[in-house]
Amino acid sequence: MVTAPLSAEAVADPAALGFDPEAIAALRERATREINAGLLPSCQLALARDGKVAWSETFGDATSASRYVIFSATKAVVAGAVWLLIGEGNLDPAERVGDIVPEFAANEKETITVEQVMLHTSGFPRAPLGPPTWGDRTHRLEAFSRWRCNWEPGTRYEYHPTSAHWVLAEIIERRTGDDYRAFIRRRILEPLGLRNLQLGRLPGDGPIDNVNQLTRVGEPPSADELEAALGIREMPLTDVTPEALLGFNEPEQREVGVPGGGGVSTAVDLALYYQALLHNTNDMWDPDVLSDVTSRVRNRLPDYLGIEANRALGVVIAGDDGKSHLRGFGHTVSPRAFGHNGAGGQIAWADPETGVSFCYFTNGLDENIIRQTRRTSGIASRAATCVDRG
Repeated sequence: MVTAPLSAEAVADPAALGFDPEAIAALRERATREINAGLLPSCQLALARDGKVAWSETFGDATSASRYVIFSATKAVVAGAVWLLIGEGNLDPAERVGDIVPEFAANEKETITVEQVMLHTSGFPRAPLGPPTWGDRTHRLEAFSRWRCNWEPGTRYEYHPTSAHWVLAEIIERRTGDDYRAFIRRRILEPLGLRNLQLGRLPGDGPIDNVNQLTRVGEPPSADELEAALGIREMPLTDVTPEALLGFNEPEQREVGVPGGGGVSTAVDLALYYQALLHNTNDMWDPDVLSDVTSRVRNRLPDYLGIEANRALGVVIAGDDGKSHLRGFGHTVSPRAFGHNGAGGQIAWADPETGVSFCYFTNGLDENIIRQTRRTSGIASRAATCVDRG
């Protein structure tokens, strides 16, 4: 059993934790390729095992203390708060959201369950709610009452970039009486000693500082390039636009703590959060719940490319169908690996087979989605081979 505080200091000898220095060198080479080419301004990586950081390094215009906007990698942390409630008997995934948040039930949304919200099958992927008013709870509740479903809940999968997690944040507040940000900090981040992983600004906090500014780089691929690589001629409509992502350069937007994508962290702290999930540090979660939510696939519905979602309750599972690289895990993790990546190429996962967790962050928002996807696959694949599987 690993006990908190987790060790944020990298060990002197990664080989002592079973890591291969030559494989780490190959990972370093791949991670720095676009830095050296002048495409990405910086990146930061961390490998962890046994509750310890085996290796961490920062490249480009940044320091080891620099934090990054982690976008949807935030979702796994919010999921961790929901798992606490489930384990304590304060929430059942089968509950209807409208029974917890009556404002949400309007416009025929009364049948939507907590599980459907967490699986992105609830039917409101682009429900309107954005800055600057999304930081106001009254406004959020009013927005909930106006939202309508695009399909019958549970029958289709489409990624909900931010809308679903605003609902989860409200569920946390209704069931705990706490601000969702305060609950996550008090029950998860502080007990684990994760001081650089932060979601929003609470009263009494200083500014959210030491965060690398986001930079837009590259050019979008042409329709012909998309068709050759992905079999589609245009990307689906989404709220995840370059302009929306760059909005997280604004201090007031970071201070909101957008639950679907507003966290900031070092690669070390998020890699250690995944170590806590692997080891259930300090018995933080009910062990049966933690095992279930990180291993049982509940959503196999196809995405826009026809790839099964392979979603557990709040995270994605790599799977054994040969398509783990299309889910952001690369080619070499075990089928049991779980995690949640973020926009802009952020990578975050843990592999129960090896005990390794890995994070990669960059502040370069590459508009070439094909190059970004290949970079993610290449880096993640090398990370998973850094440890001796014997």
